[in-house]
Amino acid sequence: MSFSSDEVNFLVYRYLQESGFQHSAYTFGIESHISQSNINGALVPPAALLSIVQKGLQYTEAEISIGEDGTEQRMVESLSLIDAVMPDVVASRQNQQNQQKQSKTEVQDTNGEEVITSNDPEVVTERAAERTEMELDEQQGSGSSNIASTIEIPASKATKLRGHESEVFICAWNPTTDLLASGSGDSTARIWDMNDHCMGGQLILRHCIQRDGTEVPSNKDVTSLDWNCDGTLLATGSYDGYARIWTTDGSLASTLGQHKGPIFALKWNKRGNYILSAGVDKTTIIWDAASGQCTQQFGFHMAPALDVDWQTNTSFASCSTDQCIHVCKLNVNKPIKSFQGHTNEVNAIKWDPQGNLLASCSDDMSLKIWSMKQDSWVHDFQAHSKEIYTIKWSPTGPGTHNPNMNLTLASASFDSTVRLWDVEKGGCIHTLTKHSEPVYSVAFSPDGKFLASGSFDKCVHIWSTQSGNLVHSYKGTGGIFEVCWNSRGDKVGASASDGSVFVLDLRKL
Repeated sequence: MSFSSDEVNFLVYRYLQESGFQHSAYTFGIESHISQSNINGALVPPAALLSIVQKGLQYTEAEISIGEDGTEQRMVESLSLIDAVMPDVVASRQNQQNQQKQSKTEVQDTNGEEVITSNDPEVVTERAAERTEMELDEQQGSGSSNIASTIEIPASKATKLRGHESEVFICAWNPTTDLLASGSGDSTARIWDMNDHCMGGQLILRHCIQRDGTEVPSNKDVTSLDWNCDGTLLATGSYDGYARIWTTDGSLASTLGQHKGPIFALKWNKRGNYILSAGVDKTTIIWDAASGQCTQQFGFHMAPALDVDWQTNTSFASCSTDQCIHVCKLNVNKPIKSFQGHTNEVNAIKWDPQGNLLASCSDDMSLKIWSMKQDSWVHDFQAHSKEIYTIKWSPTGPGTHNPNMNLTLASASFDSTVRLWDVEKGGCIHTLTKHSEPVYSVAFSPDGKFLASGSFDKCVHIWSTQSGNLVHSYKGTGGIFEVCWNSRGDKVGASASDGSVFVLDLRKL
């Protein structure tokens, strides 16, 4: 049995229709010539694509678990779609599982003098921890340059926030108080009160649409959110095509409806009077935050716009799957600058804190730095071996640990590494290699001393930006989509694929 390309296209087309993506289904149907295929849609059952993918995952599980001779070779956890298309991830996980199983029955110290055999994992863990402490003391005493400074954060030191019923794609701290916002595939955003006097209280921001005169849940993912500069308003973007503005008490202040299809990104400007959004409809929009009206819509991309970032209060950059980057300005009817050079879709863009340099990352595995003063890139970094998902600039100026240090950029890649770049010198400072699966998020602490990274290996790592050493590590219960620091730099929030949100309070460590 095999699929033709027409059959695959029809399954995707039907899935888009069933999921409510009518605009996307129409566009895809036209481009893939669905009407010209000879497929009888009446014979295709509902949710056919999902059913086939699920069966494929089960087959892949069986294939991995059964050896060539037909005997059971090894057991694997239930596969995710990412696992199935990234067999190296599965192999890495299996090796870790085998090592963990072995460590439960036998722990031997470095000089071979003592072997512990126990069926009680607590006993084994306790004795192994004692050995690690002794080894660290010995290394520190001898002045070893390979000191293992990693501190595993126990579950008791993390606050897990439960409530979301689906993946939590994004989270962001309020800039003035310890309110953590999160956005999920359950068509809600939530505001969690993590202030010491009210730990863990939550407000549910339900994303609804009008249908037949009544409000019903949109049933679409909330995939972007951003607080305004003084922390009084939260903007969210959804796959239902609407942006929304909420107050800190969870009230809906405004609904922004101009995009035709999912919104992929949105940002407040520093002044707090405009919101910028990017959508699958290939456009970017500047919204007047006070009135909720579209101030200007920009239609220069030839494919979905994936990310936006303000340069000033009235100018911004946008990137797209069309491989192009445009810099636009309010009340100007064409881009004031366009950058071309990427050979695959551009996933994220970020202006440096002064708005002089623009960083971009792409599925072409490159990271590029651009300047408004020239047409070609300033730097073209090509050290990653897989797609680069996101990038972040280090903070600069007063309040940082070294106001005079060179501009630093962090990149997170599907090759399981994070890299720190000295943009002025044009080189890689550190390659951070402790993750074992794709890295989706990085975030600098407000003082720039630390970098948090989150990966689909379920781990949040916290690194020293100066030495590149791993200083804290926490393993959650789902793949990490987003990590973020609060304004004081003493708490790290993270959101995960299993619907969990958690907060690491670094004051307790």
